[in-house]
Amino acid sequence: MLAPNNLDFDTNNASTQKKLDNPSYFLNRELSWIRFNGRVLEEARDLWHPLLERVKFIAICGSNLDEFFMTRVARLIKKVKAGSEEKAMDGMSFIEQIDATRKEIIPLIENHAKCWRDELVPALAKEEIYVRSFNDLSEKDKESLREFLKTEIVPSIRVPKVGFDSVSIENLHVTLYISGFQNQPSFCILLDVPTEKFGRLINTPKKGHVETNKDTESKEYHFVLLEDLIINNLDTIFPTEKNLTAYPFRLTRNGEIDILMDESADFLKSVQKSLSTRKVGFPTRLEFDKKMPNFIRQTIAKKVGLPDYLTYEFDGPLGLVDLWQLLKINRQDLKDKSFFPCISPLLVSENNIFETIARQDFVLYHPYDGFEVIIDLLKESGLDSYVSEICITMYRMDHKSPVVDALIEAARNGKKVTAIVELKAKFDEENNILLVTKLRSGGVNTVYNFPNFKVHAKLCLITRKEKNGVVRYSHIGSGNYNAVTAKIYGDIGYLTANPEVGLELEGLFDAIINGLQEKETKHLLVAPKTLKSEILRRIDREISFHQKTGRGYLAFKLNNLEEKEIIQALYKASMAGIKIDLNVRGLCCLRPGIKGVSDNISVISIVGRFLEHARIYYFSDDTEDEVLIGSSDMMFRNLNERIEVLLSVPDPYLRQAILENMLKIHLRDNVKARRLLPDGTYERVVVKEGEEVINSQAWLIQNRGIWNERAH
Repeated sequence: MLAPNNLDFDTNNASTQKKLDNPSYFLNRELSWIRFNGRVLEEARDLWHPLLERVKFIAICGSNLDEFFMTRVARLIKKVKAGSEEKAMDGMSFIEQIDATRKEIIPLIENHAKCWRDELVPALAKEEIYVRSFNDLSEKDKESLREFLKTEIVPSIRVPKVGFDSVSIENLHVTLYISGFQNQPSFCILLDVPTEKFGRLINTPKKGHVETNKDTESKEYHFVLLEDLIINNLDTIFPTEKNLTAYPFRLTRNGEIDILMDESADFLKSVQKSLSTRKVGFPTRLEFDKKMPNFIRQTIAKKVGLPDYLTYEFDGPLGLVDLWQLLKINRQDLKDKSFFPCISPLLVSENNIFETIARQDFVLYHPYDGFEVIIDLLKESGLDSYVSEICITMYRMDHKSPVVDALIEAARNGKKVTAIVELKAKFDEENNILLVTKLRSGGVNTVYNFPNFKVHAKLCLITRKEKNGVVRYSHIGSGNYNAVTAKIYGDIGYLTANPEVGLELEGLFDAIINGLQEKETKHLLVAPKTLKSEILRRIDREISFHQKTGRGYLAFKLNNLEEKEIIQALYKASMAGIKIDLNVRGLCCLRPGIKGVSDNISVISIVGRFLEHARIYYFSDDTEDEVLIGSSDMMFRNLNERIEVLLSVPDPYLRQAILENMLKIHLRDNVKARRLLPDGTYERVVVKEGEEVINSQAWLIQNRGIWNERAH
């Protein structure tokens, strides 16, 4: 509790607002994201994780860096080229941000390479998983691999014409710069390494054959990198050449696509047409092998038009994202211990799931709770004679989705099924175009024509005509209806037959599908119309509550915190004396610990076995605390450019269960949590003397399902 003089603090006067516009009060978005990736890399170095899970984090770190250059750096480059004089919240210009990110990325990729080379490669070798240089193999193994290269790989290699064709360089592919041709000393060839077909890692001979990325049943593995195999056997491709040299490099291109709208064309076709631009997007990064001579680096950089500050040297294999391949190895002893997700006895398929949900609400916290509940609900909906209609949103779906199968089966059984598919889900556009085709052919009405915003909300509504009238069964959550990610993402979902929630959700679906005006809602906070203003109103309400009682408290769990007005509102709450606990997994532009501004705000980030993806917002109140759950982070894009939904949890028991058994458990994490410091860096949370050791994800596994265990 704060001193009494803070209770009368005026948070809305002009001088306070001016003070809160100070650029030094904000952390840079791009730098915050890079530091998040640093925390991912820390997990690869953490011996608490099984070995192959550490390899997974190395791959995730590489994947995240790739996406950063394809999206964030691409945007910065566009702004610089356009001569924009805009500045970030922290006052940095776009070129300053490129420079600042480079200074943080260089040590990050050095540690990335070092972790792989000095920690994981030796650790894998101790487990008889060897990643070797071709030259370190026995002569017998070399010869067997050469034969495999000649007979299987070389016929698949498309040898281009001599010369440097920058347009042909594939995004994120390992490419070989080959030179030293007879009678053409100044010429080169760019050779694309065919990893898509053969994998990046080739397993050396065993029992007379060579194993590729599909072979994962051995107990002992001897891998070589495909580019290393090619580089050391160039004569199999160029048999008349004797003095060739080859060096790998990797080009990253802009991954943002501009939808080329044609009023006469279907939006799906517009997205499909626009995707082709990604393959030839402008370059945003060059990665070189450390051994590559400087004059070759300069030649490549000049040809693709990249300055030195967008080129990076790597001491080890390029593109460590490809190490995902090692996760296919059948060594369960080197992976996370599996567990059976909880399914409440009330929600098992043997019971009538509609009658169960009609009696009480349920909260599902995946992967601790089984996603099978949702799949079974949709399957039952397709078979139930009382169900008349199903509406659902789709953002990122798994390839062999049981949800999609259930929807198609429901449509075949005469139900009216509508799927709202977001075609612009980044890097999933092609998958979603195929998804629309599959749904359409299965009789599902698909809606996707949203050129100006993204439908990011995670919603499902099942309408059932029962004896006493129409009952609407609602599911609102933070996670995609994806059976694969439901096992590895921490996501929250809410099941209810609350009639007010059902009517509000029905009205929202009508508004999205038919372009109708949104109605006022009591339980749903919907972006871009009301969500931001409602969050700000609740923070103001908390300040008023605290000024009257001294008992104000806010606790948020989210992926990213970047929206300026939300941050300023949290500053005002802190200045009024309210204690604020934030669990922000990824980027956070709020700077904690500013004296007199944010010294009542604590920010932690948790990176662990599961990707923290749930959004939970808690507001203390004298009469009835409020908990919001749903899809929205506090970012400009979520609040202004997307359809997002947060649900104000209507059930008092589940509000308390979410607070005590989910949110507070994460906030008490002192194993996987890192605390954000005022300078924007993070430090591990240290267990205090006498304090219980809590790894929140491990606690949730051990206590899974406890949130639905009501006393009857």
